[in-house]
Amino acid sequence: MERVVKTGLGWRIGWNPDAPEFKGLVGTDDWAIELTEAELNDFCRLLAQLADTMKQLATELMEEEKIACEAESDLLWMEVEGYPHDYSLCFILNTGRCVEGKWSASAVPDLLQAAGMLKVF
Repeated sequence: MERVVKTGLGWRIGWNPDAPEFKGLVGTDDWAIELTEAELNDFCRLLAQLADTMKQLATELMEEEKIACEAESDLLWMEVEGYPHDYSLCFILNTGRCVEGKWSASAVPDLLQAAGMLKVF
């Protein structure tokens, strides 16, 4: 397998199976952080979970109603905030490096799609 980095407007995500420790990468045009395989797995899993939650909530909210949803694993905390069809994403690593990152609402749909195709979880 080889290194994969997917990028788009305001986001990037990567996977390098040959890296000794930090096999994953997430970021924007302005910043990036390397993640362990477990952190990257959790990032992709929690992002998909939050997207599903937002999709389900869409039917229960009024159109102008904003919401925030969070999900957490032992390794990281994530939150989406905004409207069910248009929300930003932020995350905080719970262990070791104490990193915080954020993506704008315009970047999240493509990041979500890329995270789902990055590798088989």
